[in-house]
Amino acid sequence: MAKEPRPMRDRNKVSVLFVDRKNELQSQLAEYYTNKQFPGTYQAFSAGPEPDIIDCDMIITMYTESEDIRRQRSKGFESEYLPEDHGYDYVIYTQPDVFEELAGKTVWKGKQILADMGSRDDFVATDDKELSEEYKRMALRIRDWVRENMDDPGKLKKLVSA
Repeated sequence: MAKEPRPMRDRNKVSVLFVDRKNELQSQLAEYYTNKQFPGTYQAFSAGPEPDIIDCDMIITMYTESEDIRRQRSKGFESEYLPEDHGYDYVIYTQPDVFEELAGKTVWKGKQILADMGSRDDFVATDDKELSEEYKRMALRIRDWVRENMDDPGKLKKLVSA
């Protein structure tokens, strides 16, 4: 199988990097929904300081909702699946603690935004059915955030935190 080439930034689109701790949940959903809903406007990526695997329960839940995210990859900051130049227009942190730790202290050039999208730690599920419902609620919350805040790139300017 041939190795995928490193992506290049499309200078005709607004580039966005979504960041969460492990790049396994919130940032993955935000990347997916941004690229799906606004393919002509944005080029979205995601990464995290401690890359892991994509949350398998989320993949299953999304698939049952007709959203196929199986091609998403958990990426570290130096991943070959990210553009090499670190020059994103916006870096959007999906977790407050990661924002506090990294905003303004990374190699990324770009406006920094905190958009708290919740975390799996907030889930209160006691069984698989409830867990699936928690994932659905998170996915809808992130999808709606993307739809409401990214339909016009000018809106992102108002959200800049650092």
